[in-house]
Amino acid sequence: MTTRLGIDDVRPLISAGSVASKAVVGEVIPVTALVWREGHDAVSATLSAWAARTTATSSVTMQVDPDDQDRVHGVFTPGTQGTWYFRVDAWSDPIATWKNAVAKKMAAGQSAAELANDLQHGAELFSRAALQTPSDVVEPLFAAARDLEDESLDVDKRVQVALSEEVAGILHSHPLRDLLVEGAIHEVYVERPAALYNSWYELFPRSTGGWDEEGNPVHGTFETTAKALERVADMGFDTVYFPPIHPIGEVHRKGKNNSVVAEPGDVGSPWAIQDHSTTHPDLGTMEDFQKLVTRAQELGLEVALDFALQASPDHPWAKSHPEFFTVLPDGTIAYAENPPKKYQDIYPLNFDNAPDAIYHEIYETLMIWVEAGVSTFRVDNPHTKPANFWDWLITRVHATHPDVIFLAEAFTRAPRLFGLAKAGFSQSYTYFTWQTSKHELTQFGQMHVDQADICRPNLFVNTPDILHESLQTGGRAMFAIRAVLAATMSPLWGVYSGFELYEHTPVAPGSEEYLDSEKYELRPRDFAAAVASGDSLESYIRLLNQIRRDNPALQQLRTLRFHDTDNEAIIAYSKADPASGNVVLIVVNLDPRNAQEATVTVDMQAIGRHPGESYTVQDTITGSAYHWSERNFVRLEPLRDVAHVFVLPPDDHALQEQLTWRVVSDYRP
Repeated sequence: MTTRLGIDDVRPLISAGSVASKAVVGEVIPVTALVWREGHDAVSATLSAWAARTTATSSVTMQVDPDDQDRVHGVFTPGTQGTWYFRVDAWSDPIATWKNAVAKKMAAGQSAAELANDLQHGAELFSRAALQTPSDVVEPLFAAARDLEDESLDVDKRVQVALSEEVAGILHSHPLRDLLVEGAIHEVYVERPAALYNSWYELFPRSTGGWDEEGNPVHGTFETTAKALERVADMGFDTVYFPPIHPIGEVHRKGKNNSVVAEPGDVGSPWAIQDHSTTHPDLGTMEDFQKLVTRAQELGLEVALDFALQASPDHPWAKSHPEFFTVLPDGTIAYAENPPKKYQDIYPLNFDNAPDAIYHEIYETLMIWVEAGVSTFRVDNPHTKPANFWDWLITRVHATHPDVIFLAEAFTRAPRLFGLAKAGFSQSYTYFTWQTSKHELTQFGQMHVDQADICRPNLFVNTPDILHESLQTGGRAMFAIRAVLAATMSPLWGVYSGFELYEHTPVAPGSEEYLDSEKYELRPRDFAAAVASGDSLESYIRLLNQIRRDNPALQQLRTLRFHDTDNEAIIAYSKADPASGNVVLIVVNLDPRNAQEATVTVDMQAIGRHPGESYTVQDTITGSAYHWSERNFVRLEPLRDVAHVFVLPPDDHALQEQLTWRVVSDYRP
């Protein structure tokens, strides 16, 4: 239906409004729309936002885009979890129309007599505006009306108060609105802050047992894992993620390095799950696991569990629920394949044979772990399961446990990646591991900024499945390069154990699998000895996590902006936090072997500065300070410094306003 005033292209809008956009508590959410009307009278807009469980509504007059007079921008900041709503209302702005006409007529030299009707009309408008304005700020509006009617004053004096910045500010907060048209209501699902900002560390609990007197690995327990968590917490991580901790199947158990024949004593793959409802007996009991969760919380860590929907051939489901799987013509159940990889020890689930039964079984299984204190799950291969199943499951879990975070381990194409985000996943793995050039990283980063309303990328530098060629051949500098990129490009990043020890040997040339992969055997590591000998990246990782905590800008996704460099081996980008005015500028040498030089041309608006302005940058890596402007020379040497992580000094409120405007003004089609 056509309304009196037009309201079009409201954003954020996901899948034509059928899916809520996403935010977290305290996040600055940009909103934009096109508002228009016939003729030349001014039209403005109001952004209103409110939580589902309250009657309190915040409203703000939206700003007009300087490059598109029909587009308006605004922001709101949700303060609680749960469903929020926002609406853009359009309205005729009679005072803005009046100001525009009077300014033009005065510039043309019209006399007071010629402006008599305009001045009287203005007095009426400001009187109307005053009647709806709070008493503590209303006096300037009454003064504007009095002066406009005062024929003893010359024209300039009569309009002085009406055209003042003070009055403009009052009207911005308390506008006079005619022909008000309410827009459609849009939904935002607001999660806890950890859904957007978090540092993950992955370790295998079974590898925490150390060695016996003969040097043989000893199977770890939840008790030995609790001791290992102290080092993880000391490195500044927020979440410790465990691969599956369930009993492992015996049938077709894999041996070391994915051998199809297991030798006596081989522990098998944790993803060949024999029973999802309990813990591996060698790790400990469910009670022992809950003690581990409590210890993690005492250390400031959150435990994330792997949720892998697949089964070993000797899983109870294979007998009690064969309809949960794909049965081949010969009567056998199909095992998992990802050519050329074969997983004879794993049966993938089939969600089409008995959806009601399998949905119920999976929900009940997941809730066992939620009730045990787990509030974060890394979901294995969710893109191989139906998206509508995830929508159903996550919605049902959030109905009673809204704090639960789901991370999608989805190394997949963009439509699937974003489709899973729409289905409810809070975070997702990405193709970051394979983005190594300046061009690739820039495109990758911009894509995720553009999708920030729905998808939050978690940048893991490595995983048990992925040892990228760059880490195999790039030397120790490449480990530092990838760490700083992951830790600063996204507010979410992750490290798989062994990365800090520069583990880089593949099982075979051209493979991304680790030699002696921890997926198939115990891999205890002597981290303390590595630190003592200087063969560890722990201190650098600890510093990166501390920098992230100290700088709210690095806890943002939407404000990532790339800056021009004249060398393809050097990338530069910045992050800003509109709420605090904190700005971080990052420059990284992507070449792990050679010193590289470049001129960095800074987008001054992106960092809240004016063209031509000089400013100080403080390197949080080295502690050095530099004076910068729009164009700046940098030189980075891999054996000394692979990156600058500059923090700009805090500025006044004007800077915060400029950064907020930068957030919304870049939020365009």
